Amino acid sequence: MNEHKIISDPVFGFIKIKRGLLYDIVQHPFFQRLNRINQLGLASVVYPGARHTRFQHSLGAFHLMSEAIKSLTEKGVYIFDSEAEAVQAAILMHDIGHGPFSHVLENTLIHGISHEDISLMMMEQINHDLKDQLNLAISIFKDEYPNKIFHQLISSQLDMDRLDYLRRDSFYTGVTEGNIGSARIIKMLNVADDKLVVDSKGIYSIENYLTTRRLMYWQVYLHKTAVGYEKVLVNTLKRAKYLVRQGLNVFATPALAYFLKNDIDAQWFASHPEALQMYAELDDSDIWSALKVWKHSEDKILSTLATDMTDRHLFKVEVTEQRSEDDYLQEKMHQIAVAMGIPDEDAHYLLTLTEIGKDMYNPEDDSIGILYKDGTVKDIAEASEILNVQLLSKKIRKYYLCYQRIQ
Repeated sequence: MNEHKIISDPVFGFIKIKRGLLYDIVQHPFFQRLNRINQLGLASVVYPGARHTRFQHSLGAFHLMSEAIKSLTEKGVYIFDSEAEAVQAAILMHDIGHGPFSHVLENTLIHGISHEDISLMMMEQINHDLKDQLNLAISIFKDEYPNKIFHQLISSQLDMDRLDYLRRDSFYTGVTEGNIGSARIIKMLNVADDKLVVDSKGIYSIENYLTTRRLMYWQVYLHKTAVGYEKVLVNTLKRAKYLVRQGLNVFATPALAYFLKNDIDAQWFASHPEALQMYAELDDSDIWSALKVWKHSEDKILSTLATDMTDRHLFKVEVTEQRSEDDYLQEKMHQIAVAMGIPDEDAHYLLTLTEIGKDMYNPEDDSIGILYKDGTVKDIAEASEILNVQLLSKKIRKYYLCYQRIQ
């Protein structure tokens, strides 16, 4: 019997998964659920090709982790087989707690608990189902394992998660400038003073990686149209939740109904054992099926927003460096309320103002060590000739004002 499962991936070619623990994780219902969750949420409103799933991304990150272990071992970094398997298991499960549409749920249907917290709860459940074979993987994920390089491979400036999603998202969106040299970066990885570093001849790949990341953030992840579309969904869910709280009958699948009816936070998850199972039942299709029904709702606000979502009527988005004046916002809301024949106090569902910031390079978090032949390590900021770190670490803040278009 072949001891590996082989999966064909359009980005990396063949991905091999060893039968046993790693394949058991992939077969777990929590992991299979990632097939029903889009990696880029609603970005396909701008980039129609961006329909790839968190399942594909998790397998890609796993593949890069396998390559990184191979590369480090070849350089004489000693890695136990048990550590290699554990870090591969951890990267497979790193996104397992993501809900539908990325971060949309985090402040609408649930609050005070992040998808990382939920990932950990799901890992504990999978660990239980797989007879405690994931203790080491979980301790690496939580950064409790003494050898820190393994956690850095999962979560740091040079983690396999980022290397996969930048490469994969650029492939599926067609934003070709986003294509980072992941294979070369992995070949250049090394360890110095128990930290993950990059050999000095890999410096150009790292410069390219940092500038690419900035481009992908503003051109894809924070694209104004995608942000505006996401706000439509957030407001639709908020309105549905409000109506349910008023005692109105709002169509929803059982999993979605659970999150619309209850006020769900970390405390709720801790005291309601069924909450995690309900969360695991929730995926993109719950939301889409509800939206199709909500289009015909008697509530004008809910039906308008649901129609916006299903028929791609996008919020208008104004991007500014300065926050809009309150008077301007009030006037906009009043115009929307009049045009739609709804009370002024309900118009906030049709307008939202968000501050979006992305620090391209944060010296505290983003230091990437460059290792020279003589054993010295310099931060990329010092080592690079072209990266103007003053410029890169300037905090960029933009205000996105998104609102319903009225004819």
